[in-house]
Amino acid sequence: MSAPANQAAEIDWSLCTYAGAEREQLRRWSKLSLRAKLEAVEEMGDLAANFLNWRKARGLPYIDPDTGQAVRPAALGGG
Repeated sequence: MSAPANQAAEIDWSLCTYAGAEREQLRRWSKLSLRAKLEAVEEMGDLAANFLNWRKARGLPYIDPDTGQAVRPAALGGG
């Protein structure tokens, strides 16, 4: 299924650059309420914790969030 021809003219191509995408993200973030921002930050923290636990459970290397040091499990030749 293709998009209608008139939709192509509505694309803001300035958002397709790195700077444009970053500007759009900041614009959208600034429109959020404080509650929505706090919820988003909490969800990002939960996601990061889930990824960390996932890596630990599989014996993969990770960065310790408390020390900032790389942790390489002994099975991978680390210590």
